[in-house]
Amino acid sequence: MTRFFYACLLAIFPVVSMKSPIFGPQDVSSVEGSSVSIRCYYPATSVNRHSRKYWCRIGAKGRCTTLISSEGYISKDYKGRANLTNFPENGTFVMDIGHLTRGDSGLYKCGLGISSRGLSFDVSLEVSQGPGQIGDVHVYTADLGSTVTINCPFKSENAQKPKSVYKKLGQIRVLVIDSNGYLNNNFTNRAHLSIQGTNQLVFSFVINRIQLRDAGIYICQAGDEESSADLQVLKPEPELIYGDLRGSVTFDCALGQEMANVAKFLCQLKNGKTCNVVINTLGKKAQDFEGRILLTPKENSHFSVHITGLRKEDAGHYLCGAHPDGEPKEGWPVQAWQLFINEDTMIPPRSSVVRGVVGGSVAVTCPYNPKETNSLKYWCRWEENENGRCPQLVESSGLVNEQYEGRLALYEEPGNGTFTVILNQLTNRDAGFYWCLTNEDSRWRSTVELKIVEGEPNLKLPENVTAWVGETLKLSCHFPCKFYSYQKYWCKWSNTGCRALPSQDEGQSQAFVNCDKKSQIISLNLNPVRKEDEGWYWCGVKDGLHYGETGAVYVAVEQKAKGSGDARLANAAPAPAEDAIEPRARETENEVLLDPSLIAEDRAVKDGEGPASGSGVPAAPGSSVGQGGGSKAVVSTLVPLALVMLVGAVTIGVLRARHRKNVDRISIRSYRTDISMSDFENSRDFGAHDNAGATLDTQETSLGGKDTDKAFTTFLLQANSIIAATQNGPREA
Repeated sequence: MTRFFYACLLAIFPVVSMKSPIFGPQDVSSVEGSSVSIRCYYPATSVNRHSRKYWCRIGAKGRCTTLISSEGYISKDYKGRANLTNFPENGTFVMDIGHLTRGDSGLYKCGLGISSRGLSFDVSLEVSQGPGQIGDVHVYTADLGSTVTINCPFKSENAQKPKSVYKKLGQIRVLVIDSNGYLNNNFTNRAHLSIQGTNQLVFSFVINRIQLRDAGIYICQAGDEESSADLQVLKPEPELIYGDLRGSVTFDCALGQEMANVAKFLCQLKNGKTCNVVINTLGKKAQDFEGRILLTPKENSHFSVHITGLRKEDAGHYLCGAHPDGEPKEGWPVQAWQLFINEDTMIPPRSSVVRGVVGGSVAVTCPYNPKETNSLKYWCRWEENENGRCPQLVESSGLVNEQYEGRLALYEEPGNGTFTVILNQLTNRDAGFYWCLTNEDSRWRSTVELKIVEGEPNLKLPENVTAWVGETLKLSCHFPCKFYSYQKYWCKWSNTGCRALPSQDEGQSQAFVNCDKKSQIISLNLNPVRKEDEGWYWCGVKDGLHYGETGAVYVAVEQKAKGSGDARLANAAPAPAEDAIEPRARETENEVLLDPSLIAEDRAVKDGEGPASGSGVPAAPGSSVGQGGGSKAVVSTLVPLALVMLVGAVTIGVLRARHRKNVDRISIRSYRTDISMSDFENSRDFGAHDNAGATLDTQETSLGGKDTDKAFTTFLLQANSIIAATQNGPREA
């Protein structure tokens, strides 16, 4: 039965040739006295918008006689009851024809240019008998899926007699319903009798959710009295949708308030056997439409279905409807659609799939109507839920989803009808479908699938860097040979894009294997670093207006604390000259390195592990090693030195007290303290080989006795032992 239902629908919706870019309804039906509105579509090019539009009738010899045109012509037969209106902004024109008669039935063409050889589309118009009385038969017309009430009159003497309704099938009668409670299975739950009372000389037969097979002759019977009714089920004329290849369309479905709480669906008619559900409100979506379809419920049981990335195979007939199972069932309301795909489209071809690697990036080119340069541009990610949704990730006005800060940017290219979206720092979770759209012409919306594949990012640069206010920072980005001819750049990311910054070519890179001398290092210098320099920085490549790969690094900017170890060392001893620090040591502080061995060594120095004693590589200035190790060395040297001086003072005081009369002047010719950075950095040289902590030169004087000699000798021994203990102290540096 279901297959019969679909076969009938396809018989009503014949296959349409898609060769001509002109498109309209192939079959139009109406009844006498009413009117029709016939809409034809054409590609909205500049030439077509200004071309002549016409409506003509095909005669017996195939000649098409113009009845009405956009240039003002109207035939005698159409005067006062027809007009043609062109809508160039939508690429459509409409013929409105009123006061229809049976004589208006026939074959017509709607087209552009000259009637005999222009672009055209064939339309069949059928005008049938209108509702009313034809002899003894009352004619009723009803739309598919609607409700009809057939009135059955009778005389007063039959008021108390049983009532019944039969349907005539050829020469036989089949009982449909009677007043004793019988109901034919073909009308279960959708038909009933309405008997108002003995005072009314009419009873009613009501049919809900009219089906195509309900059409025919019905016989009402009250006792022996009979009356006839002819039920005509009007062919459902599909609403037309005109879409461009690679573009998008929207089905706006309205099924009536009684269907407000019933599951909705859109299905595509295929081969007369089935209507395949494309999407429904129960969560079902056809695989062929994955990532490019959205269903949006609206008020009063209305809903819309948006399809983007249109393909040739999307053309054809569709039904939107309602049923608790979310799929078409005979007897439930449906709305018919016919989708035409224009292959002569202005929407440029583009890849429907982009591929990226973990840690890498992708650049997606999005088309939009070139006439809408000032429109807002968006990029959203399609999510698979009940109806499908597409939360916005970035827009041209500067809004960026907070989860994508630092890794997503939208670039507008005014004048060429495209904008570019770049997404970097890719993860496996980024795989999925994304939509390009604007706030104006929805026909240009498009979709792209992002796939994450195996591989490594082509650009090499660090992930995170810490810089110090007032110092210099160099960021280096390594480009492989394949990008030798591309434009390379550094930029600072913000919500409104990525602002280009000056950069320097540092020559050939050693970061790639099997790469010739065409690899490059492009560096960005921040000198001096300021607090506002903190943020995301991108390096990337361009080829004209086409963006390529990008990489991202986050720079954190910190302020050095006042009164740090470096300041204290400056008071204790002069700092070493800048050129005394080896260039490689400065590089670990001011330049971001990519050599793994250098990065590991740099991290070890900053972690306080440092190179081996005697390596000659000092800790980086301002690093934790330089500050912590320097302050410990000062304390471990100055405290013992103070003790030495205290012991000497006490000893001399005692000797002077015992020998006031014979004391000569004690002359300590030189008591020199000499502390330098190299003494702490070269920890292997501490000890007996080099009295780096302090030296004491003495000149003998006559103190007048053995006690004086002994005391002074004791003083020297104590001083030397204390100095030796100092030199065997900490080795953190």
